[in-house]
Amino acid sequence: MQEIPETITSISQAAELTGLTEDTIRYYERIGLLPYADRKANGHRFYSREQIQGIIFLTRLKATGMTIEEMKHYRELSEQGNSTIPDRYSLLEKHNQKIQQEISRLMETQKIIDYKLSHYHELSTNPDLSDTSCDPVTKEDLT
Repeated sequence: MQEIPETITSISQAAELTGLTEDTIRYYERIGLLPYADRKANGHRFYSREQIQGIIFLTRLKATGMTIEEMKHYRELSEQGNSTIPDRYSLLEKHNQKIQQEISRLMETQKIIDYKLSHYHELSTNPDLSDTSCDPVTKEDLT
């Protein structure tokens, strides 16, 4: 992760640091996912390091499948202060469990693909034309 300056002086710099587009940042502000950025006298946005770190955290949650509504709820809880720490903990714990389940599902899928790749590699190096099967995996293995 790149170093985040203390103050980010433009929305384009914020976009570069977060990996979002300027339009996405504006949209997230408009729907309440992000608080409105502070403004300079000329009306241009500027951001603190903490605001950028918060945006990056939200992008990580989104990348792991958290919905915008869940992210908005998390942000709202954060704004309410330390009394909501148990609620935030619970929300993140539940999301973490969903991520772990998805990782397990993907690892099982990877095992199946690895098997098939190995089988196809074996067939390509030692063709046995009488062997037409590559599906020893049961339906239960896929679920």
